[in-house]
Amino acid sequence: MKKISLSNKSYYFLSLIIITLLSYYPFVMGYRLLSDFYENRYVEVANYPKYVIPYTPIAIALFLAVALLPLFIKFFKKHALLIVSIFATAVFLWTETLFEKVVIFDGFKVTDVGSWQAYMCYVTPQAMIRINPISVGDYLIAQYSSTFKLHFYLIAIVMVITVLGIAYGFNRLINTNKYENLKPLIIQTISVAIFIGLCIFACFTAFYRTGELNLTALSSGLMSVFFIVFGITVGAYAGGLLYLRKFWFSRMLPSLIACVTTYFMYLGELVLMNGVLFKYGKGFLFNPIGASPFALIDLFVILLAGLLTYAILFIFRYKPKKEVLAI
Repeated sequence: MKKISLSNKSYYFLSLIIITLLSYYPFVMGYRLLSDFYENRYVEVANYPKYVIPYTPIAIALFLAVALLPLFIKFFKKHALLIVSIFATAVFLWTETLFEKVVIFDGFKVTDVGSWQAYMCYVTPQAMIRINPISVGDYLIAQYSSTFKLHFYLIAIVMVITVLGIAYGFNRLINTNKYENLKPLIIQTISVAIFIGLCIFACFTAFYRTGELNLTALSSGLMSVFFIVFGITVGAYAGGLLYLRKFWFSRMLPSLIACVTTYFMYLGELVLMNGVLFKYGKGFLFNPIGASPFALIDLFVILLAGLLTYAILFIFRYKPKKEVLAI
């Protein structure tokens, strides 16, 4: 059996410490939520940590996957990343389902967590506070559809898989002492950090949406940036896996994946908004094209995610060292 070096041990414990520190608040939120629920069989609105889902299930999935990563590498070798990603995704979906069974009491009626989360996707927390709780309850019953979770899960699963990709990548780098993949790992780390930062920002602001279809310039800009960064994050992840391959696989394919990912994000918005999309402005650039729900600006955002992914991967492309021939 190969002896684990001190540097690898240090990285293992360092990665666990980092995941624990980053997950501290989600773990605390999850503990508070479950404690109240099992004591009262419901959670009052004032005591409900509104974004305990998906962040607590994400934190649980990542902690378990990173803790068990050496075992996955030992038993599954080159397939370890795929298997541990499937494992982490399954853990997330299972824990997410458990947390969604919690019910909330808003002072007038009991509603489920999914309904409450769906409503918060429509409006900012500040706007929700100004709405009469009775009308909120009526809105939830009339408008809520569980299919919006597809949009919710897509973001969460991407977060789980991309963070795992970084943990696995640095683990491999330390084990092999081969630094060819250091550049894509740095790109992945930066893109994931920005993506998670935007997700957290959205939790507290919902990008300043007011519940209306027509968005302000600020809200439109923030949503566009989020969609683009979302595509780049997945594209950079794919680019890291294909970094040492030839042109088509190392840059073109990840760029295409970024476009497709951004497109699926729009599909998630369509599900959330019952077949329509938020409008980023007025004029032909922002109006739906014919019977399609997409406007030219939406297509531009999808394309821009791919173009920026290509540009990033091109700038940080792999340059094999030239061998010096002895004379």
